[in-house]
Amino acid sequence: MTVTLEQKYNIRDTDQSMFAVVTTGNGGYDKLRYLEVPIPTLDPGEVLINVLAAGVNNTEINTRLGWYSQSVSQSTDAFSDAQSTEAIHKSDGGWNEATPFPFIQGTDCCGTVVGAVNREDQHLVGKRVIIRACMRKHGFSSLENSWMASDFDGAFAQYVKVPGSEVFVVDSEWSDAELATIPCAYGTAESMIERTNVTENTTVLITGASGGVGSAAVQLAKRRKARVIAIAGAAKAHEVKMLGADRVIERGQNIGQALENEPIDVAIDNVAGEGFPDILKSIKRGGQYVSSGAIAGPVVSLDMRDLYLKDITIIGSTAWEEPVFPNLVSYIENGEIKPLVAGQFPLSDIAHAQSEFLKKTHFGNFVLIPPPVS
Repeated sequence: MTVTLEQKYNIRDTDQSMFAVVTTGNGGYDKLRYLEVPIPTLDPGEVLINVLAAGVNNTEINTRLGWYSQSVSQSTDAFSDAQSTEAIHKSDGGWNEATPFPFIQGTDCCGTVVGAVNREDQHLVGKRVIIRACMRKHGFSSLENSWMASDFDGAFAQYVKVPGSEVFVVDSEWSDAELATIPCAYGTAESMIERTNVTENTTVLITGASGGVGSAAVQLAKRRKARVIAIAGAAKAHEVKMLGADRVIERGQNIGQALENEPIDVAIDNVAGEGFPDILKSIKRGGQYVSSGAIAGPVVSLDMRDLYLKDITIIGSTAWEEPVFPNLVSYIENGEIKPLVAGQFPLSDIAHAQSEFLKKTHFGNFVLIPPPVS
């Protein structure tokens, strides 16, 4: 049954309200409504967080557009251009089930815990935290997962509620905006690195290395002392090199020729599209290919002989492994990674922020700042 905006966010039911961006359906920026809505009511096991900063990611834009639908074969850029002029509802456009429109997006969150139901969560009140957006609702022995801001209301608001088990206190001098760049991009990258067991003896190829996940993967692979070969546009090659990449290949260069004498142990590829066959060919016998995205296009050409004759393992990666988020917190607190804030926008200016994001001229992450609570 379809739920209307008024039914789901009826401020007449409460005198406790907040400002939020509500995404009302698949389509362009007109689907983003900056509204006054009720503050979430806590259920047992949940905590309430005052959002201090919320990162901007591909996933919010793709979900709004319905790009995850099996009917879509275009790159994220091409599909975004098409949807901005002709909005088409995609019943299968979300990650798991139908996207719960209308709802509040926002996968990345840094905030302060201001309320808790259970006694065991009371120690979190007053603490600055980040939220593990990928939640393994049946435990880490099952790959079933639920994502904040894809499956339920997220952080593009003054307040968000989540299970107490999914918030992590961070003892760091980083700013709120800097912490808000971490959860989605770095969690996704660390999970891929964890699954492929990257070590100092690993040569890793990272596509889209100037993007959020790619730049995180460069840092996280170098932290494990791997040799990193990154692919990035010429304009951003220097920044990628400064993150620690041992070598940067310019995007558009023939990958086969560039890697002719340098076989790859692990390819971390969130670009896919037409470049997929050359990436697969570059992987050595017994190597691994892992992906959690496909911004250049989800439908690729696969020569099965490149796969089975070299015993290559292909890994899809959405559900985060259990060590991922504790790892990230420790890396932050020990100064082993650094945030990349490309810019900050008021929450009400979300359309401008997403528009700038899609230009792909920035390096790092954009962050939205909600208005302070009174």
